[in-house]
Amino acid sequence: MQLLGGSGLVLNLQQRPRSGHKGPDGDRPGLPSAREPAPELACGRPSGAPSTMPRRLQPRVTGTKGPPATAAGASGANRHCHPAASGDLPASAKQLLRWDEVPDDFVECFILSGYRRLPCTAQECLASVLKPTNETLNFWTHFIPLLLFLSKFCRLFFLSGRDVPFHHPWLLPLWCYASGVLLTFAMSCTAHVFSCLSLRLRAAFFYLDYASISYYGFGSTVAYYYYLLPGLSLLDARVMTPYVQQRLGWHVDCTRLIAVYRALVLPVAFVLAVACTVACCKSRTDWCAYPFALRTFVFIMPLSMACPIMLESWLFDLRGENPTLFVHFYRRYFWLVVAAFFNVSKIPERIQPGLFDIIGHSHQLFHIFTFLSIYDQVYYVEEGLRQFLQAPPAAPTFSGTVGYMLLLVVCLGLVIRKFLNNPEFYSKK
Repeated sequence: MQLLGGSGLVLNLQQRPRSGHKGPDGDRPGLPSAREPAPELACGRPSGAPSTMPRRLQPRVTGTKGPPATAAGASGANRHCHPAASGDLPASAKQLLRWDEVPDDFVECFILSGYRRLPCTAQECLASVLKPTNETLNFWTHFIPLLLFLSKFCRLFFLSGRDVPFHHPWLLPLWCYASGVLLTFAMSCTAHVFSCLSLRLRAAFFYLDYASISYYGFGSTVAYYYYLLPGLSLLDARVMTPYVQQRLGWHVDCTRLIAVYRALVLPVAFVLAVACTVACCKSRTDWCAYPFALRTFVFIMPLSMACPIMLESWLFDLRGENPTLFVHFYRRYFWLVVAAFFNVSKIPERIQPGLFDIIGHSHQLFHIFTFLSIYDQVYYVEEGLRQFLQAPPAAPTFSGTVGYMLLLVVCLGLVIRKFLNNPEFYSKK
């Protein structure tokens, strides 16, 4: 095993037969034959033996588009499966497989083992959550938070002791936010459990996963819009107009500017949610050189809707006026930065491929830190709700909350349908 120029992992394994190719014995496509020589596992590349990783891990020529080029002489060559002695089981009979025993579209960066048999049945997928696969902890690191948040929102809606019933219009933004949080964790669990049913279903589940994150981002904006933004001095013209005149010497009436911002917050967040889903779905093709960086960037974009809170902390004494919002807001963004680091860098499995296949790889750490970020967010959204209920400025409307969310569901559904109807976007990145 060796690292080549930092661009990806290169294993000294011969190329596996492509789909539709039969081995010399006429066996099932892609399975090793007992007469096939075992690949060498030396540190250096064996002389004369082709060695290729999946297309998504191969270096890409700068300035070119399309699928990455294969190594010279690798075109048409066959990559054999993981070394098999004469008594080894075929891949179809194994419980866990190596990267070279599954289709390229299912291989994850720097994860060498722990892959489930393909295709699996739904029952086998469900049973795998109790087995040591490379997807097991991806499931549990979001399923346990799903149960925690479900319990938290049940208490907020039904057991809070407030005089406001769960169906009151004042709680509509909280319903939007809660649905986004729960749907994100639920879709993540579903995608990781059932990702080995088939290539088309794998793409569908991860498209839904991306859509649920966009849905959550917009739901967060709805909660901010009604529960947090009205309490900011930054969006109070009676405070900002004299502040600007005193600090900058500008005689500007901020009333109209603030009104324009309030009118544009939800529509802009809506457009960003749809655009982010489109970009992330496109990232699952060979045309995208840096899919994880792209997905991380586009999901940071909707977080810009929280910029007024950050500006409030810089211009005014947010720490003194609302310490709960200040502490949990900045701690949330610290967790998000850490989560983004692991998602993009693929550390620690990049450093020691194969060691963290089951426990401790970057996607599990990404899940844990995103959970911590949402955990902090729930606290300051709850605090914003408490202050809102003390003196509600105006009752949220159904069209301005649930109506927006339903329209977003329709738009995201159309986006996913478009991508699923194009086989080009089945290629896993």
